[in-house]
Amino acid sequence: MTTEKDRPRPPALSASILVLTLARKVETELGAALAPLDLTVARLALLGHIAGVPGASFSDLARMSGTSVQSVHTAVKALVGADLVRDRTARAGSASTIELTPKGTRLLDKARKVVLEVDDRLFGPDADPIQQQVGSAIVTAFVSSLDS
Repeated sequence: MTTEKDRPRPPALSASILVLTLARKVETELGAALAPLDLTVARLALLGHIAGVPGASFSDLARMSGTSVQSVHTAVKALVGADLVRDRTARAGSASTIELTPKGTRLLDKARKVVLEVDDRLFGPDADPIQQQVGSAIVTAFVSSLDS
């Protein structure tokens, strides 16, 4: 017979595991909301980096995305094929100038609205009060780190 004393105890709470759990929930919600735009979270991030850092190189984009240069080359090639970005490379071997096309800019604007809707659903006034606090704390911490 198992007694109370013999039962395994729940693991200690870990901020890292809790943040990862919430991040997975956010990624799932955001992915589902972006799907009608034919966007993934990774594609959205890459479009955002290209728009936000004019003149970013493939290496810069890889660092910002936390991925390899080869993966960025493949992703940018797909974005070029979809007419979302253009690569104004002067010649092979020279630095690239990657920028959004008008179509890419329109898609990014639509995606930003979707992100705001997901933010509101997960962290807004009608969300779980704890998630509201977490969302506010994350934004505050990020803004504070930019000011430092």
